[in-house]
Amino acid sequence: MTKAETAPQADLPADATPAGRQMESRGLVPDTGGILTIDLAAIVSNWQELGRRAMPSECGAVIKADGYGCGIEPVARALAGAGCRTFFVADLAEARRVRTVAPEPALYVLNGLLPGNADAFPDIRARPVIGSLVELAEWDAFCSANEWHGGAALHVDTGMNRLGISTDEAAALAPRIRAETYGITLLMSHLVYAEQPDHPLNEHQMKLFREVRLLYRGIPASLANSSGIFLGNAAHCEMVRPGAALFGVNPTPGRRNPMRPVIELQARVVHVRNVLRGETVGYNATWTAKHAARVAIVAVGYADGYPRAASASDAAPGADAMVGGIRCPLAGRVSMDLLAVDITALPDRSVRRGDLVTLIGGEIGVDALAAAASTIGYEILTRLGRRYQRVYRQG
Repeated sequence: MTKAETAPQADLPADATPAGRQMESRGLVPDTGGILTIDLAAIVSNWQELGRRAMPSECGAVIKADGYGCGIEPVARALAGAGCRTFFVADLAEARRVRTVAPEPALYVLNGLLPGNADAFPDIRARPVIGSLVELAEWDAFCSANEWHGGAALHVDTGMNRLGISTDEAAALAPRIRAETYGITLLMSHLVYAEQPDHPLNEHQMKLFREVRLLYRGIPASLANSSGIFLGNAAHCEMVRPGAALFGVNPTPGRRNPMRPVIELQARVVHVRNVLRGETVGYNATWTAKHAARVAIVAVGYADGYPRAASASDAAPGADAMVGGIRCPLAGRVSMDLLAVDITALPDRSVRRGDLVTLIGGEIGVDALAAAASTIGYEILTRLGRRYQRVYRQG
């Protein structure tokens, strides 16, 4: 056996490393495994860029799922401060959180009404997105009984087959909605395959929605999500409502990402060890060292939202991490609180306990990690863990 195969590498205090000194200088106390940095200025910049592409349509913002994992309150505050006048969230709990920091913008609840909760909407001046005839009847009854005129959206299904009244139902309702006090302030639908511009469903849905819009003249309409904005004017209507693109996910897969990156995820090395040729790393022994190797054990795992599906095995590579500016592959299974990175290619003793490695950021964007885990950037963002120390950058 060689010395490199038998002698464990000594660990040093975090403050003895450049990364440790950097943590001290930034005031980041090493009490969590990972540091999640969120660039609020980049979110605002992405919203402004999407708004320019959709002009003269209004650009709203979908900030559901805790602002796509970035924190709904700081995201709402930043966007409202930049001039965003319309927000979309998933449920009333999210709507209440937005209202604490953004009292003025219109606020739509995408999941609509649940039985008996209509009276909660006036309290925070939120608007339900009505997705069925039953909901419409409940909302109409509530508004009539309480003389509430705060508005609501009407969701028309043009092909998603999830939420929304049918186009036939929309056509039948149109004369009544125009004549009565339903208070519909937005007509909307949702694209199925906007990220693939040439998919025939896009044109089919736009055609159906155009026909419905003709029946609801005078009511603003919204169809385009993040990728839908890139389908052109025919998809823009009076309002676009981007979500994931605001947070750096590429709305044009296969082409250069026009969005600024928003998050950086760094994690601390808690141990560096030597692995003999033929030994395995991690649960179920799925990764075997083909030669004497060194691995850095990093204090982030699937409990922090880092995808277990990004694990590496003998059969297939997994995700990468940036270590000292060098791209290094994962080694073995991602576990609950830890993952391992193969740092054999780096100089001896260049990686030490307490150092920071980058799991998302730079060369490894949200979409790159998603591809390594066979998922989408949306899931990576919305699973970002609550154990991270969060750092918000304003610019």
